Amino acid sequence: MKAPNTILDQCLPIFAQLEGLPLKAKIEAINAIRLALAQHSPFKTEPVDCVQWIPNTEVQANDYNPNTVAPPEMKLLELSIQEDGYTQPIVGWKREDAIEVIDGFHRHRVGKESKAIQKRIHGYLPLVVITSDRSELSDRMASTIRHNRARGKHGVDSMSDIVVELKKRNRSEDWIAKHLGMDEYEVLRLCQVSGLVELFANTGFSKSWDIEVHDDNIDTDLLDEADV
Repeated sequence: MKAPNTILDQCLPIFAQLEGLPLKAKIEAINAIRLALAQHSPFKTEPVDCVQWIPNTEVQANDYNPNTVAPPEMKLLELSIQEDGYTQPIVGWKREDAIEVIDGFHRHRVGKESKAIQKRIHGYLPLVVITSDRSELSDRMASTIRHNRARGKHGVDSMSDIVVELKKRNRSEDWIAKHLGMDEYEVLRLCQVSGLVELFANTGFSKSWDIEVHDDNIDTDLLDEADV
């Protein structure tokens, strides 16, 4: 086995070539090198093992993220990135025409909207890309929710919208509960928030509301007339 310093010495000509490249070509070369290295990494199955710098024009927000950040927190996030740099990459999924944000919507916004930060990172954004088999929208929605819920941040109303969308895509309550980290009662409550009756079409309900009359003095005919 070659000593690490020997391998690094062999890389010196590559580093010298990189220094002579214009910015765009240098970034493309570094991305290509990282992708190549990732193929030989023992951690190649972990997206974070290969961070790419992507032009921010190629990164697009999704329209299903239920996480919201108040203006003061947004300012704090901007300050954090300004002072400490990007310490976490944005998580994305590669479409044919762009990269769709799965997690890091607000980090993505800061990189696009803060002129100082945008200038410092040359109009690029740090990204890791999740597995390409997330072609189903429901899978990507579930991934976004898992990222949000793991941090304890998600909006109830928006979560209800997500459940509605998944139900419309014929995802079962069991699938939703498993992939969004919920139990069946959470799914049921979010369906109730939506107010859409059709969401309950395949839902089994408890029979705890069935009425049994035990008092012989009660006129059951009157109960029937009252539609109890």
